[in-house]
Amino acid sequence: MKVVVTDSTFPSLDIEQSILGPTGAVVVPGQCKSTETLIPLVQEADAVITQFAPIKAEVVAAMRRARVIVRYGIGVDNVDLDAARDRGIPVCNVPDYCIDEVADHTLAFILATTRQVVTNCTHVRNGGWGLGVPLDQMRTLRDMTVGLVGFGRIGREVAARFAPFKCRRLVHDPAVPLAGIRDAGCEPAGLADLLSTADVVTLHCPSTPQTRRLLNAESIGRLKPGAIVVNLSRGDLIDTHALIDGLRSGKIGAAAIDVCDPEPIPPDSPLLAMNNVVVSAHIASASVNAVRTLRETAARIVLLALEGKALPNVVNGVRQDSNSPA
Repeated sequence: MKVVVTDSTFPSLDIEQSILGPTGAVVVPGQCKSTETLIPLVQEADAVITQFAPIKAEVVAAMRRARVIVRYGIGVDNVDLDAARDRGIPVCNVPDYCIDEVADHTLAFILATTRQVVTNCTHVRNGGWGLGVPLDQMRTLRDMTVGLVGFGRIGREVAARFAPFKCRRLVHDPAVPLAGIRDAGCEPAGLADLLSTADVVTLHCPSTPQTRRLLNAESIGRLKPGAIVVNLSRGDLIDTHALIDGLRSGKIGAAAIDVCDPEPIPPDSPLLAMNNVVVSAHIASASVNAVRTLRETAARIVLLALEGKALPNVVNGVRQDSNSPA
């Protein structure tokens, strides 16, 4: 049996091989990022694991034997779910890893922007002393309102981390009952109210047709003047040009992003030259434990598929046992 890994950021696939190898499966590594290179790689695969490669309809159509497609991660926006469903191929993700890592990174980003950590550090390294920014840019979370868009596993952990800081917490998530938001000590809010009220807007929703470009020129115009925008979810939740314009105009006071559209951020992007932008390279999920959990879980899902057993975390409605849509 052939298990294809279309792409990965790992130094080797030893973890996957240790789980799948004893069954006789061969793990085939690839670093393919285009349809042309992916198609020959996946044609004879019994299972496909992917990280960032674009698994478009043409790639799915080329899969002659695949019993499952597994995404290294929570989001599955790089996989054509409809195409896989039409072919009867279940798509699975790993939804319960890196929750604490991303929540911690979100808190770190927000504290970095409210307390001007990077700017003050740069000021001292350049020979200065004292405040490196005007006093009114040194802000206290206790006096601020944080708006969370998305209240899944990560959004809930982010909200919990803010409780000791005594800030007001607004939440917008149409999929979560209002009582569940209130039970977490937060206030439900419509998106328009959240944008106009929050001092910090942090995004924790998946990339879907409904959420792509959620922050665009129009919605950014509704932000409270000087609001901080934080995104550790998916880059295409924000219109990058509108974000840049908002930062230049002062409508957005600061931004902290672990993801961007496009990725990697082009070296000539204005975002990299702005001292009110904190950026990292899509690494908020990273820790030794999180990466091991991710890889082990993905490999074990593949193992279940190869053994013809029921699969967890199917996101496109295909029952693996019957090889047909649920």
